[in-house]
Amino acid sequence: MERWIQSENKADIFETDKDPAACALFRENTEEIYLRQLFRACGHRHQGIGQKAAGILRSQLWPPDRRLTVEVLTNNEPAFHFWRSVGCKDYCLILDIMPNFSSKQAVEDENQG
Repeated sequence: MERWIQSENKADIFETDKDPAACALFRENTEEIYLRQLFRACGHRHQGIGQKAAGILRSQLWPPDRRLTVEVLTNNEPAFHFWRSVGCKDYCLILDIMPNFSSKQAVEDENQG
């Protein structure tokens, strides 16, 4: 993670009473902000800090004319709910084959299906 931050990426930390509560890891260019992660500290989950942080990022810290992109794993229903609750809309679904799954096996499975 340290290498990720040391490159062209940035981090914003959100505190409550000087206690770190959330951290946004992102990279931006002239057209888009790619949010890698919005991490909430365990003691600050389910208290609205994520929604507050997302609101501050969009209204005060990030330019309003940039597209915001967030990736969510398809099995992470709480994350889908959260990001949809702050205004994100479904855009695409990326499908892949994991490296330990041989391409020969994929062709055989496809031919059987």
